[in-house]
Amino acid sequence: MRTVRDASFDVLRLHGLTTMFANPGSTEVSFLSDLPDDLDFVLALHEGSVVGAATGWAVVRDEPALVLLHTTAGLGNAVGALATARVNRVPLVVLVGQQDRRHLAQEPFLAGRLEGLAGDYPVSVETPARAQDVPGAIGRAVHAARTGRGPALVIVPMNDWAEPAEELPVPAPAVLRRATTADPAAVAEIAELLARAAAPALVVGAGTDSAEAWAALTSLAERLNCPVWQEPFGARAGFPQDHHLFAGHLPADRTRLREALAPNDLVLVVGAPFLRQYPYAQGRLTGTGTRIAVVTDDPAEAHRAPADLAVVTPLPDFCDRLARRVPPREAGAPRSVRPPTPARVPASPPAPGQPLRAAHVLAALASSLPAETVIVEETPSSRPDLHALLPARRPLGFLSAAMGGLGFAMPAAVGVRMGDPRRPVVAIVGDGSSLYQVQSLWTAAHYGVGVVFVVLANGRYAIMDRLAEQHGGKPPWPAFDEVSVSGMALALGCPARKITQHSELLAALDDITPTLDSRTEPVVLEVVVAPDPQFHP
Repeated sequence: MRTVRDASFDVLRLHGLTTMFANPGSTEVSFLSDLPDDLDFVLALHEGSVVGAATGWAVVRDEPALVLLHTTAGLGNAVGALATARVNRVPLVVLVGQQDRRHLAQEPFLAGRLEGLAGDYPVSVETPARAQDVPGAIGRAVHAARTGRGPALVIVPMNDWAEPAEELPVPAPAVLRRATTADPAAVAEIAELLARAAAPALVVGAGTDSAEAWAALTSLAERLNCPVWQEPFGARAGFPQDHHLFAGHLPADRTRLREALAPNDLVLVVGAPFLRQYPYAQGRLTGTGTRIAVVTDDPAEAHRAPADLAVVTPLPDFCDRLARRVPPREAGAPRSVRPPTPARVPASPPAPGQPLRAAHVLAALASSLPAETVIVEETPSSRPDLHALLPARRPLGFLSAAMGGLGFAMPAAVGVRMGDPRRPVVAIVGDGSSLYQVQSLWTAAHYGVGVVFVVLANGRYAIMDRLAEQHGGKPPWPAFDEVSVSGMALALGCPARKITQHSELLAALDDITPTLDSRTEPVVLEVVVAPDPQFHP
């Protein structure tokens, strides 16, 4: 007898979902036992690591990843990571186990009230009305995840897998095509705005992090001879950050943002939320004489943008058409000033007896890492230095959590490397950040995933300390100098070194860097650093 499980496997194969990230429970055993040989199972030790690794996999492969979660406990543990995947616009197909359908009315042990548990973050949630509807629900979830760019959930009662399948077509298309070309009239309208502007500027974001969009935006910026800014708190780089027209990362407060964009009479925002801010401040985001246009493939971004014109469109084709339509300007200096490297970046290594700072570590990485390295970042207090010292030089050169939630970088780095085993991957995280999903180191070690984890260990929540100081108060939370991330890594089977001297850091990087593209073993470098004395996002 062909079962619902058999039919569901066929739907997963049809869509290339043959690698499953999971932390299983008893409600999933009937699905997982005797898994077919062509389906790969990746175990992570916490659901945040499950979803984080799947997110990294989906990002680097630009296709949905498959996640399996265990009823209320598993989905509940994963909600923060699912929210990150949604804000990062990463497609995931998430199967959630449920108790046996035949006695759900009596709320048996492990029964879950699952439909609303992840809030509004899933792009779709479906509990099939019958067991025979499960394969179609999975097919629809694939398309919802791709179209909505986020996690699509299918809740499956545990007895459904063994029920007989229907020999009927699955009610979901085998192939779903989406428009990939831009509207020529919309391109012409944006081109006209640029042609009339005396001093335009581009602001790019995660939505243009692709080889095609980088090439088109580089051509556009050069034709306009205008500065290109990265959106505040960008999760990915939307433009080559070593290009001479790259102006830097926009500040995340209104006063400095207005100052940065003051020279420009037109700001074209491409593939980014409209000038996302962090601390609230009074006033406009830009000057009164500055016009704003937004081009995005995310309708929600367009709907909330206080812009003169917003266009929802496939980005690579739009950027390419726009670059070819805009006439080149006369050569001249862009009417904007590239911000200087933050003043706290040390100009030279620490003197003997002086402590390492995060910028020393980042400078050492900058001098040794190849251009194609994926930097997965989660070091909030040191992020300005990281941007200044480690520019993204290739598409997917930088990856971070768009919504700011901690616990993303370590498992995401594992997933990126698993999805593209030849690309160098370095996760740069704070010691406080690392504790949220340190379990992901076991997955890296067990599956031979060659990520280098650089942990900047200052023994405290430095960013929280700085924010408390900015509010004129004293933080009530203690330091945690006793924590040893390298010790926990070793306990999880992951090789690790603790580094306290600049010479030790350089020696470790000299040893590791030549192996970045070929290594099959992870390593943690816990680098003891002094806390940064300032924080200005």
